[in-house]
Amino acid sequence: MATSKATGSSRLGRDSGPKYLGLKVGNGEAVKPGQILVRQRGTNFKAGLNVKMGGDNTLFALKKGTVSFATTSKMSYDRSRKHIKLVRVNLSKPS
Repeated sequence: MATSKATGSSRLGRDSGPKYLGLKVGNGEAVKPGQILVRQRGTNFKAGLNVKMGGDNTLFALKKGTVSFATTSKMSYDRSRKHIKLVRVNLSKPS
């Protein structure tokens, strides 16, 4: 008599957990240094002023300020235009 099932049901059923990707802050929100702005796979958003990209393409703030999103066009090497999305942190003025 067999000690296990003949089919591979014990090998099935594995699933990875959610990765919680996407925007973590909205336009105009205040951020602190080191705060994560965008979690992404690939470079959908590029790092602008006072923003740095981590090893897994996560964008985070370098300085305290407010977040702004912008779309700009960039010329490629073949002289075609490409639209890119920038995330930048505008420094807050001391009051």
